[in-house]
Amino acid sequence: MLRILFILSLLVNSAVASNWSDPSPWFDIRKQRIQQLLPDAMQRADIDAWLILCRENNNDPLADHIGCENAGSLAVFMFFFADNGFDSIAFSPIGEATALAEMGIVNNVISVPRGESALDVASQFIKSAKFTRIAVNTSSTNAQADGLTHSQHIALEQTLGASLAKRLVSSEELVYQWLAIKLPEEVEIMRQAAELTEKWQREAYATVIPGKTTDADVAQFLKMKMAEHGVTDAWAPDQNPNVNSGQDRGHSHATDKVIMPGDVIQTDFGIRVHHRWVTDIQRFAYVLKPGETDPPENIQHYWQSAVEGRNAAFAAMRPGVRGVDVDSAQRAVMQRTGSEHVMWSTGHPVGYVAHDTGPNLGGSQSPEVRPASQRKLRAGMTFAFDGFHSWLRDDGTFKTISVEDMVVITDDGAEFLIPPQQSLILIPSSE
Repeated sequence: MLRILFILSLLVNSAVASNWSDPSPWFDIRKQRIQQLLPDAMQRADIDAWLILCRENNNDPLADHIGCENAGSLAVFMFFFADNGFDSIAFSPIGEATALAEMGIVNNVISVPRGESALDVASQFIKSAKFTRIAVNTSSTNAQADGLTHSQHIALEQTLGASLAKRLVSSEELVYQWLAIKLPEEVEIMRQAAELTEKWQREAYATVIPGKTTDADVAQFLKMKMAEHGVTDAWAPDQNPNVNSGQDRGHSHATDKVIMPGDVIQTDFGIRVHHRWVTDIQRFAYVLKPGETDPPENIQHYWQSAVEGRNAAFAAMRPGVRGVDVDSAQRAVMQRTGSEHVMWSTGHPVGYVAHDTGPNLGGSQSPEVRPASQRKLRAGMTFAFDGFHSWLRDDGTFKTISVEDMVVITDDGAEFLIPPQQSLILIPSSE
């Protein structure tokens, strides 16, 4: 038995090592993002300098995007435009300064001796630089741009003084412009992860025995695949994957409901690879009843309507189009095909988190809820989006097909990361 366990351990470790374990490409990619994408983001946001305060235990959400994930005592990172172009500097406690300089993320590292404040040293630099708009991480709408705590904000204003403090502005627009665009190398990683995400979903459906297998069993199979390959959850672990063969439940956990003939099964599943990039893909299956070789006519209609809605949304995606316009394209199909109302947006940005920074593909039903739906798509943005069709079931509850795929916006349209689902996955009856 011990020998068997040892062999299994080697196999699992080998699988992990050959897939998504460290070393991660993130450390090189983030340097590219800083050099290639951040200057343009700052110019689009009309920002002279971006200041980020980093510390241990309760760090800024973007700390590891700029290289200060290992901060101990307070460190100050700045990215700015100088006479010689785009530049960067870090004011770091002496204990971390040497290692930080070796990483080569910022152009200059100023070592701050013990007993001195990095914020005090940074303020002297800021006072001599004549910046007019200094972005700091405060935002009421984007948690990724809201890392500056109340106490840090007070300390920053006091250190800079009243005159300079008036030049502090929210980094919300800068962070939006920066995070919303992904490099081609990142898109390729997400493409490979998407292939794995869908592959496992299809394998999970192949394990279903109608009348015996539960939604939770299917979810557990996917959790097992994640563990074997060294990847983690794209969102809250208790709700990933969401396997649902019953009525609509929104974002939720899989239950012990037994999968039965005639059920339409939704699996909403995402993985995180290299501890960084995530996927968000839904695949749908139909459980054939005894004697059936294809889904009945009504189920076929629901499915084809959802696919048509997805295709309409996809066709609408191109640079310069607003997120709300993509949503409207699908809503027109839903109205024509008789879909019940669906509260969810057609789609959302995806990348570093499942609901990432960028335009929301929604808003045509409730624009005040989704202000980001007025934003325009740009090449390099990545989205997860659904094709919807919802209907009223015999028991008075609603069921929605929301076939979900991932795309990247190109110079002249959109491109699926992996082939979209074109037909329902059919699960044979156990009888």
